Amino acid sequence: MTELIDAPTATEDSPRSYEVKTYGCQMNVHDSERLSGLLDDAGYVPANTDDQADVIVFNTCAVRENADNKLYGNLGQLAHVKERNPDFQIAVGGCMAQKDRDTIVKKAPWVDVVFGTHNMGSLPALLERARHNQEAQVEILESLDVFPSTLPSRRESQHSGWVSISVGCNNSCTFCIVPSLRGKEKDRRPGDILAEVEALVADGVVEVTLLGQNVNSYGSEFRDKGAFAKLLRAVGNVEGIERVRFTSPHPAAFSDDVIDAMAETPTVMPQLHMPLQSGSDSILKSMRRSYRTSRFMRILDSVRDKIPHAAITTDIIVGFPGETEDDFLGTMDIVRRSRFSQAFTFQYSIRPGTPAATMDDQIPKHIVQERFERLTALQDEISWEENTAQIGREVEVLVTTRPHDDSPRLTGRSADNRLVHVGIPDGTEMPRPGDFVTATVTDAKPYFLLADSGYTVRPSRAGDAYDRAQADSCAAPTPGQTSGGATNLGMPTIRPRS
Repeated sequence: MTELIDAPTATEDSPRSYEVKTYGCQMNVHDSERLSGLLDDAGYVPANTDDQADVIVFNTCAVRENADNKLYGNLGQLAHVKERNPDFQIAVGGCMAQKDRDTIVKKAPWVDVVFGTHNMGSLPALLERARHNQEAQVEILESLDVFPSTLPSRRESQHSGWVSISVGCNNSCTFCIVPSLRGKEKDRRPGDILAEVEALVADGVVEVTLLGQNVNSYGSEFRDKGAFAKLLRAVGNVEGIERVRFTSPHPAAFSDDVIDAMAETPTVMPQLHMPLQSGSDSILKSMRRSYRTSRFMRILDSVRDKIPHAAITTDIIVGFPGETEDDFLGTMDIVRRSRFSQAFTFQYSIRPGTPAATMDDQIPKHIVQERFERLTALQDEISWEENTAQIGREVEVLVTTRPHDDSPRLTGRSADNRLVHVGIPDGTEMPRPGDFVTATVTDAKPYFLLADSGYTVRPSRAGDAYDRAQADSCAAPTPGQTSGGATNLGMPTIRPRS
């Protein structure tokens, strides 16, 4: 473990600035909030959007090939910045750093720091060590150093917060490299999770999303199969929380007690992301997905029986090795029957280090592309039909953004997580991000709803937090001081030595 040594010598006049760039899933977004909080505590400040940051941190994903290409492309563009300014620093963390390790520095020798998924807390010390030694620092731990949610955080939102309940994965899907990069599942104690939720509420948050690689497997480490359902109910009952979501569950471990907890806890939203991956049982077996399509459909039927208005989304991989046309048509059939409100569809790409990478019958790119286009066309049609069915419904929208030059509408999310753009009639009260508006859906597109017939506003504590953050942003924080949206959850502050 890296020793916490001197942070950069930051003065009130010239603190070093940083920018964190995130690739990948919600887990990575949450990790980036922690990295930002660490840098805040170490005396750095967020960079002005118009200026070049003194430090750029790439928090990477290794699930798809285009993430590799994007990272190395961005690193290449920064080589000339480093050449002009040797004090400029580049750090690479996350799943790709855990996977590629020394390869990153070999391909891009101007990178200063490479750190893994298990030692995010080392970032400030590694940056300072690289500055002091004038050479790249690579530190990759094989097991978890500190649970990420115990680190300080700079949240991107005053109204919503990510809460990690577990890290790692005990499954062995043949297309996925995550278990080898994030390790076996480690579960947080329920009391620690609830304490974090309560801290977020005290900071103005009204919506939390529980995160885990297989979020509904929570409790496996302390052998309580009912732990996730109990946790959903407990989080949903925290005073001040208005919306609870979670992602991503695994169909094999999705149980009736979880569905009951969703249906019986008013603050748990009528929305479910349930990854399908393939509608072919033979491909699911080849993927080592420990369920079959019949079980998947039973879960959807049960959810819709108890939560009739639930919006269900999914993940699908097209072109997995050995996928025949009949296998693909099986996926198309499940998509028609499932009526997903949205599907995140991916073309299979070889990930070195996964069993699928060496399987026979890799599918030619042109066939994968053609199937991908057929599937997305079908899902777009279904999404539009499902959204059109919402016309005339009254929805409560949590406002996320105010109008800007490109759009005269407010934007937010309904209870079932649909994106809603709300028109603003002349003379109407302007809500703040974090407030709620109630409006009637007037039109629909495949990926969003429109509500242009007026609205009523329900102010919230999150809107008040937004106002406070706006006021705080008018005053520059001193080095080491957190500001608008930053939450410290127990990590000792690292101060420069005098």
